[in-house]
Amino acid sequence: MLAVAAAACVAAGCGGGNKGEWTLPNADVAGTRAASGAKIGSDNVAKLRPLWRFRFEARRSYSGIFASTPIVDGDTVYVQDLRSNVFALDRATGTVRWARRYGFRNDGPNGLALGDGRVYGETDSEAFALDAEDGNELWRRHLTSATEQFVDVAPVFWNGLVFIGTVGYAPGGRGAVYALDAKTGDVRWKFDTIAEPWALPDKAGGGGIWYPVSIDDDGRLYLGVANPGPWGGTPDLPNGGAFPGRALYTDSLVVLDAKSGHLLWYDQVTPHDVRDYDFQVSPIVAGGRVIGAGKAGRVIAWDRKSRRRLWSAAVGMHRNDTGPLPRRTVLVCPGLLGGVETPIAFADDRVFVPVVDLCVPESAVTTTTLDKVDPRRGTGRLVALDAATGKPLWERRFPSANFGCATVSNDVVFTSTYDGSVYGLAVDDGRVLWRARLRAGVNSCPAVAGDELFAGAGVPRPASVEELVAYAPQ
Repeated sequence: MLAVAAAACVAAGCGGGNKGEWTLPNADVAGTRAASGAKIGSDNVAKLRPLWRFRFEARRSYSGIFASTPIVDGDTVYVQDLRSNVFALDRATGTVRWARRYGFRNDGPNGLALGDGRVYGETDSEAFALDAEDGNELWRRHLTSATEQFVDVAPVFWNGLVFIGTVGYAPGGRGAVYALDAKTGDVRWKFDTIAEPWALPDKAGGGGIWYPVSIDDDGRLYLGVANPGPWGGTPDLPNGGAFPGRALYTDSLVVLDAKSGHLLWYDQVTPHDVRDYDFQVSPIVAGGRVIGAGKAGRVIAWDRKSRRRLWSAAVGMHRNDTGPLPRRTVLVCPGLLGGVETPIAFADDRVFVPVVDLCVPESAVTTTTLDKVDPRRGTGRLVALDAATGKPLWERRFPSANFGCATVSNDVVFTSTYDGSVYGLAVDDGRVLWRARLRAGVNSCPAVAGDELFAGAGVPRPASVEELVAYAPQ
């Protein structure tokens, strides 16, 4: 079933030049998405060329076949497709060292983490650990139930624990966050992201996490919680009438003690959300601040000690995006697949924010479903903000939606767009230093390790090739 990388790379001796690693979904436990020890910068980014290609061949899910961030350590690159299958690839050639096939559909973003010689991942309903050397399954833990309906988030390894979560959908769903013992998979603690029972559990649901947690040096764990549903409403229950009140802790920054799961504090960004405005991307621990963002198209920084908001910055297009919805249909921007959809990055006191501009019609008495929204209609941006003030520093616009996160390598920030374009931009002013076109659409995130960039294209289009591509200066 697998198409392996070109053997010509072996003869040429390419790949594996300056070793580096990217062992967690967002590079580090602080969630910065900044590559430590990277060798790619403005002086050599224009020389990036394909090193090898690994083709995904499993059946596609709703989101395509690849939507996560590659993981890199030593001589191996690890990837997970949206059928929950895990592949260990030779870093120099892209050939398959081992594969662990599960075949369970996961609509993503899913993904992997490394720690203590293990690869941690998930299916649609379970967390698991594999031996990093041979792919042998070490443990598997079932997490879903009637109220916790789906596992979708890449895990994070920290101090002998693995943090992962579930999401909840309407009706009845109540997403949660788990700490599992990294050696055994036993549940050490569980935190319910829905504070109180739903008033109408046969109609409402929500909560949980879409993107990985972050952790600071004091063992505080930060997570961004998803929305309540159904958004919009019905004639009988307009404007989110199925979940009256604030619906805590949806659309919130939540801070827990990482060892015990005890709630330390929270701040709800969108009380009683009627527009599907998850505050879902991984928070970033940046000095004395924690910075989060989500589908409302807002980036917010808090003082980690005082817990007060330091600044809030709106990014992208905004229209009819606050307050109750009217009964008549209006165009809402950001729409269901708009705003900040994928993780942000931090380096040199700058925050780099991928943005999707995509509007949808909404009203107080209707619920637009995601399958009715065409991502190809969206456009994109990458916005750089001053981390101390939230002031915009620069903005680069793209003709296609930016579902590709932000990834920093020295003085270059990478991102990718739905049309299959991968960009390397200068961190100081956003000018384009390098661009490549992949052979399928992109809703996954690039990683950098040493002198290599790893970018995946997993969204089908006519005559597309869904694949992971390794680039290096040549």
